[in-house]
Amino acid sequence: MPKMKTNSGAKKRFKLTASGKVKVAQAGKQHGMIKRSNKFIRQARGTMVMAEPDARVIRKHFLPNG
Repeated sequence: MPKMKTNSGAKKRFKLTASGKVKVAQAGKQHGMIKRSNKFIRQARGTMVMAEPDARVIRKHFLPNG
């Protein structure tokens, strides 16, 4: 049976923590900052831990090798 491959797009977007949770960048910060409030921009800095139901899908289908 062939090796399972990690999805190339997923490995650029997601990282796994030591306990297996999925870290992801905050959404909504790629463009269009002029229409966003300063509060939104400030609070969307850095990374967040993805919700568990979504994280389960990412781990199973896109990051099988962790």
